[in-house]
Amino acid sequence: MTGTLRRVVALAEPPGVRLAVSILLGALAVIFGIGLMTSAGYLIARAAERPAILSLTTVIVAVRFFGLARPLARYLERLASHDLAFRLLARIRVRFYERIEPLAPAGLDEYRRGDLVSRMVGDVDALQGLYLRGLGPPIVAVVASAVAIGVAAAILPAAALVLAAGLVVGGVGVPAVAGLLGRASGRGRAVAQGHLGAELVELLRGAPELVVYGREDESLHRFREADGELARLARRDALAAGVADGLGTFVAGVTTVAVLAVAVSAHAGGDLDRVLVAAVTLLALASFEAVAPLPLAARELSSTLAAGRRVLELTERQPLVEDPSASLSTPPGIPAIALESVTARYSREESPALADFSLALEPGKRIALVGPSGAGKTTVVNLLLRFLDPATGRITLGGHDLREYSQEEVRRAIAVAGQDAYLFSTSIRENVRLARPEATDAEIDDALRRAKVGEWVASLPDGADTFVGEEGTQLSGGQRQRVALARALLSDAPVLVLDEPTAHLDPETAEELVGDILSAADGRSVLLITHRPEGLDLVDEIVVLGDVASVPDGT
Repeated sequence: MTGTLRRVVALAEPPGVRLAVSILLGALAVIFGIGLMTSAGYLIARAAERPAILSLTTVIVAVRFFGLARPLARYLERLASHDLAFRLLARIRVRFYERIEPLAPAGLDEYRRGDLVSRMVGDVDALQGLYLRGLGPPIVAVVASAVAIGVAAAILPAAALVLAAGLVVGGVGVPAVAGLLGRASGRGRAVAQGHLGAELVELLRGAPELVVYGREDESLHRFREADGELARLARRDALAAGVADGLGTFVAGVTTVAVLAVAVSAHAGGDLDRVLVAAVTLLALASFEAVAPLPLAARELSSTLAAGRRVLELTERQPLVEDPSASLSTPPGIPAIALESVTARYSREESPALADFSLALEPGKRIALVGPSGAGKTTVVNLLLRFLDPATGRITLGGHDLREYSQEEVRRAIAVAGQDAYLFSTSIRENVRLARPEATDAEIDDALRRAKVGEWVASLPDGADTFVGEEGTQLSGGQRQRVALARALLSDAPVLVLDEPTAHLDPETAEELVGDILSAADGRSVLLITHRPEGLDLVDEIVVLGDVASVPDGT
């Protein structure tokens, strides 16, 4: 637990000054509350004796001061603590993204989409509780309790001892019980939320297929089971909360009564003025405001650490590819690319996804890479983009090992368009601009024209500003492919890789698309990865990956 806590804190590196200010304001708010109850009790008891009004002036001013200072300090504490939490949350989000970005895509394939979203949103959000409830309240409780015990000792040492014992039980014993009762539900909540999110995303994305094949009830049953598990953990947590609140109230009540008994006994023995009996009793009652947040902090510690472990599981993973300490710059012009006896695997335990494969793409040459599904064609793309490095063999760019270039340099030289090209929920123009953010509207229109989709875009009411919908669902398959092609053409990359660009298209459209792509390549080197015959007559060479029988008929 301590190790996880230390690693989570290190992930955010909370600023010490802001944290100290938040804790100080929190302690002042509690101390002012204790002062308000104590001085008000003294004022009421002293006023009952009907003294001269001038003798109450100091106490009246104290009550007014504490009455005004307490809400002001509490407001400033809330402002400071939430400002700290949100700043840390933003920092954690940025660092989380910076750590997982090098893992994509190969390093994240084993995670379900909904689970990844849950980790990035829900689990990261849960970490703010570490600072709002995990670090601040215990320190505030120690400081405020020490002040309360000190004041009580100045009034009646015996009452201070009773109060100290009660605060130890309320600030240590009750949170320990609360943490014990809430540990199981806290640990399981983050995992259950991730599982529920994954089931929900899968249900929504696969709804058409589930309905067509009559499997929607089965999927809904899994979703309800995940929801039920989360509800069960919530009920268990609510039970722990109820028990902790009841114990806290009981300890506060017993301690207050005990302090009252000691004070009454001291008064009966002539050791304590009767006015101070009310003051010290109300002081004891108000002191438990300092330890009241601790049971909640203890209950949530398990869930916060569980969320932290899920975040750290991703942020501490080593990427499959790391940049060199000093990167080469990509050579000018169109570089030659070669795969030399390359073997690649996605993890050490797996069998090779690509074994002893070689290919040479000379400047300006057009090569088709064909092979059956599972032969490793997509692995070739991942290798070229340095999403994955070879286990053995090497890939060269301009005669230098690809591992001597940073990933950013490699992706400046190689652009990819294919069946899995993602279209964001924005306009056609912004989807194309992704390849070169500084591109002008005229350059984007030219890329759309070269992709043979310019006239269609111009005919739309909003032109290139037309929104494409989630993942480009407002466009047809061919239109999505051409927008993705325009994006690749807009880039300055001298090498163009086309990964199954004709997938899901009819033969006539596929033939036309490949012809348009090759004619728009403008002298660039082109690697066409496909398992279909369309366009293979337009390339300079066909390289077979796998069995020769996998070469499409007619080529």
